[in-house]
Amino acid sequence: MLGLLLDHARREPGIECCGLLAGRAGTITRAIPAPNAANEPAQTYEIATKEIVRLMREIRAEGLELLGIYHSHPNGKGEPSETDIASAGYPDAAYFIILSKPDAEQAVRAFSIRDGEAAELEIALV
Repeated sequence: MLGLLLDHARREPGIECCGLLAGRAGTITRAIPAPNAANEPAQTYEIATKEIVRLMREIRAEGLELLGIYHSHPNGKGEPSETDIASAGYPDAAYFIILSKPDAEQAVRAFSIRDGEAAELEIALV
């Protein structure tokens, strides 16, 4: 799954790519890319409300649940920015940040963002 996220970020290296992560029982089994609707996609990401509604219907129709949201930081650090923390609207979802640079030490990191605080999560590959 991490390879799919890296591939998405590397296909669009000049913008923040984004999407949803779905699965069951805490295990992510599906990555769903979404268009970045932000006004400045090189600096931030936004998934349009209509797209979120459509993707959530798709996730539920497949018997899955939303487990995470991902986006890349093409020019930033592998941790949530102030904007990421302020705009986090799904406290039960993990927020994944992807660095598309081939030499990135930790290319994919995950965070819990609740009440304005970010805490790194361990990613377990199964």
